[in-house]
Amino acid sequence: MNVSSRNPAASTGELGNLLRYWRDVRGVSQLDLSLEAGVSQRQISFIESGRSVPGRDTLLTLAQTLDVPLRERNALLLAAGYAPLYSEAPWNAQEMHSVVRALERVVRQHEPYPAIVMDRHWNVLMTNDAALRFFNCFIDMASREGPRNMLHLMFDPQGMRPFVADWETVSRSLLQRVYRESVGRVVDDDTAHLLDALLAYPDTPRDWKTHHARSAAPSLPVIPLGFIHHGIVLRYFSMVTSVGAPQNVAAQELRLECLFPADDETEEHHLPLLATHSKLR
Repeated sequence: MNVSSRNPAASTGELGNLLRYWRDVRGVSQLDLSLEAGVSQRQISFIESGRSVPGRDTLLTLAQTLDVPLRERNALLLAAGYAPLYSEAPWNAQEMHSVVRALERVVRQHEPYPAIVMDRHWNVLMTNDAALRFFNCFIDMASREGPRNMLHLMFDPQGMRPFVADWETVSRSLLQRVYRESVGRVVDDDTAHLLDALLAYPDTPRDWKTHHARSAAPSLPVIPLGFIHHGIVLRYFSMVTSVGAPQNVAAQELRLECLFPADDETEEHHLPLLATHSKLR
C-alpha cells in the first residue's frame, strides 16, 4: 500500500460499511468474494471491520468483482483516503465530446422516429426533432418547464398519462424498468425519490413489484408503449443503448432510447401524424 497517496483522515469504518453494503447487494459472501477477487478472506474481513485499509489496486479489484458502478467506486476510494479515479465531469463536458457526437449522430439518423438521451434518473439530455414533434401531437411540450423527465412526462395526468393505452400494464412495466435498468442494478437515493414521486401520481398500481405484466397485444414479442390519438392506438417498442466500456461516470450513466413502430398500423400512421404538427422551437 502506498501510504503517501492516502488521506490519513479517511474513515476506515465508512469503507468497511460500504464494502459490506456492496457485498450484501450482490449477495456475495466474504468467501465467495475472496475466491472471485483473489483477495484473502481474512483481508476482506479486516477491511469490513475497520482493522485495515487495502491498497488502491486491491480496493479497485474488489469493486470490479462486485460490479460497483463508477460513481460509487469513487466513493469507495474516497472512504479509503484515495483520490477518485473516474471523472465525474458532466455529460456535455469537453472530455465527452466524442460520445456526445456519436449520440447526436444516432438520434439524428433515427428520424422519423423518436430518439431520446437520458441520464440515470430519466432526465432528458438530448432528443431528435421527431421526439419533440411526436409528444407535441398530444400535449404542448413548450408549457412544461425543464429539465424534462421522461417518467414524470408519462405518469403526469397533465402530461402523457391520459393518452397511454393499457395504463396499468405500461405503468408497471415502466416502474420495473427503473429497477432493471438502474446503473449497476442498484437504486440510489435519487432514484428512490423518483419512484416515490411516481407512486404519488393517481392511478399508479401499487403491486408493480410483484405483478407479472401481460401485454394487451399478446401477438407482440414485447410490451409496447401504446398512445391513443383520435381513437387510434399507436404502439411502439424501444431499444435501449448504453456506452460500452465507460471510464467516465457520465458515460456509464447515459442511456439512449429509440422508439420503433411495433406493428404495421403504427408505421402507417406515424408519418402522417408528425406531418400534422409543426416542429417545436
